[in-house]
Amino acid sequence: MSNYRRYRIPGGTYFFTVNLLERQSNDLLIRHIDLLREAVKQTRKRWPFHIDAWVVLPDHLHCVWTLPDGDEDNANRWRVIKQAFSKALPATEKRSAVRVARGERGIWQRRFWEHMILDEADYANHIDYCHINPLKHGLVKQVADWPYSTFHLYVARGLYPSNWSNDSDFLDVDEGWR
Repeated sequence: MSNYRRYRIPGGTYFFTVNLLERQSNDLLIRHIDLLREAVKQTRKRWPFHIDAWVVLPDHLHCVWTLPDGDEDNANRWRVIKQAFSKALPATEKRSAVRVARGERGIWQRRFWEHMILDEADYANHIDYCHINPLKHGLVKQVADWPYSTFHLYVARGLYPSNWSNDSDFLDVDEGWR
């Protein structure tokens, strides 16, 4: 069994990727966006965190959070969000024998990907990555067309122009994203 270690800094800022278990042709997250928003809202009431950026795609999401001073427990927050979202949905998904035996739903991948933000450049790159993701996945022709993103708040605050990323060379195959 793998021994997963997470880098924990109280009050730290983290980038996350969280995936549905079944990603192929699955739009569960945007189809039930209101349930996901409510799960996040309720979790933040009990275990606060600041949302720096967030984008929800059909089968996964990316976000950047900053935890309160002295708090390093992002794993519990994800557990509560995933659990609340899952409980709000009817139990119609396929489940493996292992998940049935453990009493688990078959909605989310068990783990999530986490990256500790190291400095201002790293922060800016991960905020941009969140916002560019719908374009990267071919879901829209311009970032402003994707409704499930904090990009619109960044535009309203004057941090991005509304046509940000419309430049055709923004996504370079060799560079990935910038």
